Amino acid sequence: MFEHSPKEEIFYLIKAIEADPAATQRSISGKLGISLGKTNYLLKALIKKGLIKAMYFSRHTGKMQKIQYLLTPKGFETKTQMMYHFLKKKEAEYYLMKQEWEELAAKS
Repeated sequence: MFEHSPKEEIFYLIKAIEADPAATQRSISGKLGISLGKTNYLLKALIKKGLIKAMYFSRHTGKMQKIQYLLTPKGFETKTQMMYHFLKKKEAEYYLMKQEWEELAAKS
């Protein structure tokens, strides 16, 4: 996968959780192209900041508990702000590339 800034990784992590709250850390790490350890670290940081919460559940006693990650209202607000900044950044990149393309085309 592409290299992302830490903020973009958090943004994509929040989006992945929102899309599939029952996703495992392993599936999230594979989807985002980051290590399992980094995924675990980021999830713990987001829980500590109150952006997501982990709900433990299991249908069978004595079995390993499963975790479901839920986006909190604060997490949803943060995701919305990050989405806005992410789109503004991509828009600026687009206009810069468009300008460079037009300058190259004018030279041809």
